[in-house]
Amino acid sequence: MALYSIGEVAVRCGINPVTLRAWQRRYGLLKPQRTEGGHRQFDEEDIQRIEEIKRWVESGVPVGKVKALLEGENVNLHDGWTALQEEIMTVLRHVRPAKLRAKIATVGRENPVDALIDHVFIPVRQRLGLDQNTARAMCSLLDGALIDYVAFCLAGSRKKAGKDALLIGWATDDRTRLWLEAWRLSPQGWRIDVLAEPLEMPRPELFPGQQLFVFTGKPLTRRQQEQMAHWQEQGFTVTHTGS
Repeated sequence: MALYSIGEVAVRCGINPVTLRAWQRRYGLLKPQRTEGGHRQFDEEDIQRIEEIKRWVESGVPVGKVKALLEGENVNLHDGWTALQEEIMTVLRHVRPAKLRAKIATVGRENPVDALIDHVFIPVRQRLGLDQNTARAMCSLLDGALIDYVAFCLAGSRKKAGKDALLIGWATDDRTRLWLEAWRLSPQGWRIDVLAEPLEMPRPELFPGQQLFVFTGKPLTRRQQEQMAHWQEQGFTVTHTGS
């Protein structure tokens, strides 16, 4: 029977090893074997379970509810992400940057990046954007903590094997979403650098030979689509992301 290390499983399943450890320790979702030295080893059945967990989470189920689903229990699926959003909001209302950073790090370890961005951080930022004054200050606090955490994650991913790429904001004023989209690309095997200041018009010729991602925050306009096609005809490797 073939056994795989946590690093091998992480690559095969597209899940960060830190997340796999959290699924095991905090939620009891995994029960890997151990070597004499205490290292985790996973078999094909474990990998199938990880893929099933991943499918549930990516479909919008909070990781804290997955175990009950796997065991055939009836679960209310609609309140999990909302509860996590409220936890973030509660920490923000207490205006404790250290606790906010710790909370973001915890949920970042326990949840796939795509699900966390789409079901927690974007909705919370949207809620805060509907209000004025105090909510705007809270949103700024959240944005600073998110960028800080994402920069930490990107720095770690650059130490691993992968493909180098540069992310550029194109005609957008949402710098935090730019960093979140860089974080989204990282688990896909990209070692991302971010051009922190969005541009009205990117210039791929300034970055010859590099893989470029452009983020607009919305679907490309017809003019932008034509510009993308023109760049690609010129031989630049440019991809739109995060629409």
